[in-house]
Amino acid sequence: MHLHVADHPLVAHKLTVLRDVTTPSPIFRQLVDELVTLLAYEATRHVHVESVDIVTPVTATTGLKLADPRPLVVPILRAGLGMLDGMTRLLPTAEVGFLGMQRDEETLEAITYANRLPDDLSGRQCFLLDPMLATGGTLVAAIDFLLARGARNVTAVCLLAAPEGLAVVEQAVGDRADVSVVVAAVDERLNEKAYIVPGLGDAGDRLYGVV
Repeated sequence: MHLHVADHPLVAHKLTVLRDVTTPSPIFRQLVDELVTLLAYEATRHVHVESVDIVTPVTATTGLKLADPRPLVVPILRAGLGMLDGMTRLLPTAEVGFLGMQRDEETLEAITYANRLPDDLSGRQCFLLDPMLATGGTLVAAIDFLLARGARNVTAVCLLAAPEGLAVVEQAVGDRADVSVVVAAVDERLNEKAYIVPGLGDAGDRLYGVV
């Protein structure tokens, strides 16, 4: 597993406002959108491309375009939806799949309740979107779901990660696939309720309200 922490003043600034408990949902959603676009720039650094011949107003030349098959962006419902626009802004030609997962608050295990993904992901670069990498259970379950369908190149884009969760993902993935995690910051730890500390609270509730 490869870990990339986006070290940029704008990332740190937006993350600080996201952490603030007084930041209202509309501003929170806007900042998540902006922050994910910055993280997407780092997450797509090794996106597959191929040569293409074009003609400029001056002369013929060779450039690059995204290679087929197109990348697949997979937000983990529901909080991952708040990251979708920021990711597809940088990858407008990507396809979008959906994976519904939630954490059992007693066992802390991830439960899959919905999916809208291609049956065969062989050769596809997949980008998982989930704001918080806490215990790692949800992300591991999502990665396993993609690997079971043939994916071998998976990048997870998260706002925050806990060291404990990163360790769980690294151990679970092993050498089965090329997996990367791109985050805005790695926080201190998990508390007794498996929330990231200092964190920013429940990302889904702050994006959409308590349902």
